Amino acid sequence: MIGLFILLFILLGVIVLILGWILSSYLLNVYENEKSTWDMFILPVEKLIYRVLGVDTTRQMSWKEYFLALFFFTGFAAILAYLVLVFQGYLPLNPMRFHNLNWSLALNTVLSFSSNTNLQHYGGGSTLSYFSQMMAIQFLQFISAADGVVVALAIFRGFAGKKNGNDGIGNFYFDFVRTITRVLIPLSFVSAIILIALGVPQSLSGYEVVRTFTGAFQTIKVGPIASMQSIMQIGTNGGGYFGSNNYTPFENPSPLTDFMQMGMMMLIPTAMPFLFGRMLRRRNEGRTVLIASYGLYAIDLAIAFVPLTVISAGMEVRFGGPAAVFYTVTTTAFTTGSVNAALAGMHPLVVLAAFLGMMIQATPGGIGVGAMYMLMYMVITVFIVGLMAGRTPEYLGAKITEGDVKLAVIAFLAHPILILVPTLIAYGIGAVHGIGIGTGPKGFTQILYEYTSAAANNGSDFLGSTGNTVYFNVSTGIVMWIGRFTPIAIMLAIAGRMHGRKRSREVALRTDNFIFPSILIVSIFILAVLTFFPFLAIGPILMHLEGIKSVL
Repeated sequence: MIGLFILLFILLGVIVLILGWILSSYLLNVYENEKSTWDMFILPVEKLIYRVLGVDTTRQMSWKEYFLALFFFTGFAAILAYLVLVFQGYLPLNPMRFHNLNWSLALNTVLSFSSNTNLQHYGGGSTLSYFSQMMAIQFLQFISAADGVVVALAIFRGFAGKKNGNDGIGNFYFDFVRTITRVLIPLSFVSAIILIALGVPQSLSGYEVVRTFTGAFQTIKVGPIASMQSIMQIGTNGGGYFGSNNYTPFENPSPLTDFMQMGMMMLIPTAMPFLFGRMLRRRNEGRTVLIASYGLYAIDLAIAFVPLTVISAGMEVRFGGPAAVFYTVTTTAFTTGSVNAALAGMHPLVVLAAFLGMMIQATPGGIGVGAMYMLMYMVITVFIVGLMAGRTPEYLGAKITEGDVKLAVIAFLAHPILILVPTLIAYGIGAVHGIGIGTGPKGFTQILYEYTSAAANNGSDFLGSTGNTVYFNVSTGIVMWIGRFTPIAIMLAIAGRMHGRKRSREVALRTDNFIFPSILIVSIFILAVLTFFPFLAIGPILMHLEGIKSVL
């Protein structure tokens, strides 16, 4: 069984790498405005959108303009979605007559989905109408996924330097619209068709009440599920149609759909390092990012599979323990957040591996932002190695200055601050005890996981609808948006600083060989251990040690 699973895992990895390499070539053509056979169909639509928005897509933006356009556009989309949720009782496509959401839950939901987090303090099948699922939730899933891709593009351009006389790092509206029309919609459409063929429902009819074999009546909840599953995984969103997410048969009916959806969430993050190398015209640099990302992912998996003989407790029997652990590590490593088994049933070491994926955020990380975080670590590592070697720190021929490193360190330190401060406040004001969570290592792990997931824009959690309180709705909402846009702003600033720098032809430090990824992995783990070990030691690590003590 384990041998077969390992073979399937290797096969999935090979398929994703091949498809990611192919997709990166397509993405390069899309964003470098190469002619396409689809232009005759898509260009008129794109031009209409630009006209409605009233934007000039030929104007290059500075990093500040790019960030502000992204921030305010996403904020406007979140406001529209908020209005849909608080007035859903008056809107169409509500056959089950669900009521309006209260203000704090609606606020948490739109901040969650607009930040690509998809933390859910509600059960979608019993709370949201079809209209809300499509026009608020799926709408924001497309917006946030496109945000991640365009941020990576802008940062790649900044690190690549000036080309063709361009003084900016791109045009947000051009990048964003093309990402929606030429990348996310086609991939989501094809994925949804395949999921429907494999048994995932797609319907706008009301819930069905059927009589079971025992004579009892059961409500069958359906809806536009397949269309949501596709963008949920392709865009590394993770928020499911139902509260139980991917361990519901309607979202994930079989082991085949389970593996397919893992491949879907891995696809675009895997394509990003390839795209980075292609944009630089130095593919080996993209290879460095890819090797480091997947190296961290492999370490995550190794930690999770240490307790191999006891990982099946509390797992979904349709998939089995190994598949559930693999899915959990993958969904946190790629910051998707969808789950195919209850986190409460996981071994502490599996939970520890999930924490590491969310705390590092580059294993390989979410759509677009995973590559962004890896470049953040790259700046810090190059600076440290350069100083140790007695050479001027340079990356891609451009000098890494003290200001660049300060910004990168601020981006790195923002993450533990966003996790620890609200966790301590939750205990300090009694919000934890108000939802029945204890003060032991298990309770601390649940609360720490809640804010780690929020800060990392992952979305998986222990609390679920238990977290539907004003404090947790508002606090996690704030953490999600700060955790999303603070690193983006800082990394865009670094990219903007590097964009105009002169490039040296002499290479002070080789970052395109097979040695540097190892150095990068070690430096990332040192940073992560020094920063996060105290939190983890009194959470999942203590849970594991208590488990060992009870056995002895």
